Amino acid sequence: MSKKILIVGGGLSGTIIANGLCRQLGKQIRSGDISITMLGTSDQHLYQPGLLYVPFGKIREAELFRDQRKVLDRRVPYHIDPASNIDVEAKKVTTESGKTYEYDYLVLATGSRIMPQNIPGMVEGAHWFYDLDGARKMRDALDAFEGGKIVVNVNAPHKCPVAPVEITFMLHDYLTEKGLIDKTEITYTYPIGRLHALEPVAEWAKPAMDGAGIKYETFFNTKEVDPVAKTITSEEGETLPYDLLVTIPPHNGAEVITASGLGDGGWVPTHREKLLRDGSEDVFVCGDTTNIPISKAGSTAHFEADTIIDNLVSLITEGRWARYYDGKVFCFVETGMKTGTYVWFNYTTPPKPGPPSQMIHWFKLAYNRLYWLSARGLL
Repeated sequence: MSKKILIVGGGLSGTIIANGLCRQLGKQIRSGDISITMLGTSDQHLYQPGLLYVPFGKIREAELFRDQRKVLDRRVPYHIDPASNIDVEAKKVTTESGKTYEYDYLVLATGSRIMPQNIPGMVEGAHWFYDLDGARKMRDALDAFEGGKIVVNVNAPHKCPVAPVEITFMLHDYLTEKGLIDKTEITYTYPIGRLHALEPVAEWAKPAMDGAGIKYETFFNTKEVDPVAKTITSEEGETLPYDLLVTIPPHNGAEVITASGLGDGGWVPTHREKLLRDGSEDVFVCGDTTNIPISKAGSTAHFEADTIIDNLVSLITEGRWARYYDGKVFCFVETGMKTGTYVWFNYTTPPKPGPPSQMIHWFKLAYNRLYWLSARGLL
């Protein structure tokens, strides 16, 4: 009997998994023994890390998008029909159009979404770069900025854990190039007692911020933004004035995950090595959708996707498990407009940022171009 693989989510992790399965299960797909179907929300595939460059005019918007149908293997039917209910007991998914898809194996790759509306005043008073509209508005705000107080405000949870550090140092260099740094005070806030959740990154960031004259406030959990008074206040009682507020908004997972009873906040409880939904043997979880306490980043999704591909292929063709995910993450880190570093780590090895260099910055820019090979599972 034909095995049905259903992938819910058309972002990076779901796309890599679909393409990887097609390459390894081509014979079974041709014979009809295997079918792979994807449900998504858009006909466009967005390179999300590229949004970091939009506020500075360092990337063209057209470079961020490709037709999802062209990124995805032609053997995978792709339906722009978002899932509205996921029933893991009945092994079926219902979509917003009312269609029902049954499966033998399910891959949940529903991603995450920004929730600035969760904090009073944030939508009206802050700028961000986590979606295209927000990045455009931030670009306009920077074009008009002539000096003053900038607050870079970090909320949790959020995707791309190094992005707050990147945007802070990029802002510093950008304002230096415009001749505005002497007229500007940058303050970085973080919700725990250090500058980053990853302690080695925090230890690296502190002297770098000190050297650049960037101020910081830790234990700053955002309570509210007052867009009229132009202040941001923490749950701890600290209030900071701003002329420009740049925020890393809090994130939630997909609404369908919560609505289907699969996880609070849209995050699915996931075995950190098998990448299976807790309590399931046929539901894989990938990328931002997991509740695994590691970075919600593109490289995490990629390494998890590779693990899921190998295990699905092995289960289908040999009836056995292939390998475990070791928590591997690799992230380039922009340390300004012309330099960068990187971090890599896994469940047992902590990250250790190296000295920033222009070469690593160029590597990051090169990867921006190579992303589409990554989405196709060719890199």
